[in-house]
Amino acid sequence: MKRIEPKAGVSLSGSGLSVGIVVGQFNNEIAERMRDACEARLKEIGVTSDKITCVGVPGALEIPIVLRAMALRRQYDALIALGSVIRGETYHFEVVSNESSRGVMAVQLETSVPIANGILTCENQDQISERMVPKARECADVAVGMANLLEAINER
Repeated sequence: MKRIEPKAGVSLSGSGLSVGIVVGQFNNEIAERMRDACEARLKEIGVTSDKITCVGVPGALEIPIVLRAMALRRQYDALIALGSVIRGETYHFEVVSNESSRGVMAVQLETSVPIANGILTCENQDQISERMVPKARECADVAVGMANLLEAINER
């Protein structure tokens, strides 16, 4: 049986990687905290400041088109989508949640650039508050880990 894994010790090494972050800013305070947590984690695992690009967009539905534009430039080893959608009283929550997620996945599959999806879809502000920082940090780990895994696959 063949096993493909990143080289020993590099699965969470961001050394030399370029990472793009797209942040939906509809809930601006949440967006800023998520962005800051994600950037801090990327730096902790070795991505240097000059290799991190962050772009703000109005909301979750605008995230996929900017991810696609960045992915097509072929300058990023991985991308991260950050944002939040809080349930309201209308069906709009489902539309935004489903379509933003579908769009992120479509870009990832179309371009073969890994995208960590950190668009939180929660029932209320309390759920967002407890999830925003851990999810943003997790997305940094996922992006770096996937970039290294795809590199290992492509070396074979």
